[in-house]
Amino acid sequence: MQAKTKIAVVVRDDLATWQRLNVTAFLVSGVAARFPETVGVEYEDASGQRYLPMFGQPVLVYAAAAGALTAAHQKAVERELAVAVYTEELFVTGNDVDNRAAVRAVPTEKLALAGIAVRGPRNAVDKAFKGLSLHP
Repeated sequence: MQAKTKIAVVVRDDLATWQRLNVTAFLVSGVAARFPETVGVEYEDASGQRYLPMFGQPVLVYAAAAGALTAAHQKAVERELAVAVYTEELFVTGNDVDNRAAVRAVPTEKLALAGIAVRGPRNAVDKAFKGLSLHP
């Protein structure tokens, strides 16, 4: 059964590999926190070892140049999708309080985005990310 909503992430294509992975991990944690219904149930192997639950729907990851990332962010906000942001400043902060302060200090149109994650109706997410390529 196909979900009615979609989770998608776009990271800036000029980031180091470790940064892309780090940004993706932080961004999707925002989706799980805001929308606990997106998370399935625990896994268990044949030996009875239990594992943490994960998203119950696919997560698509895209890569884009800074301008395309900014455009996708603007479209996502205009479509009133749930958006998580990761800005360049968050690479140097050391905790969540400083992270929130760093984002709060910059107006929307001037955010130096490293990546965004969105969740919303499938068609709205598709329109916001139209033209972006999946991460290689």
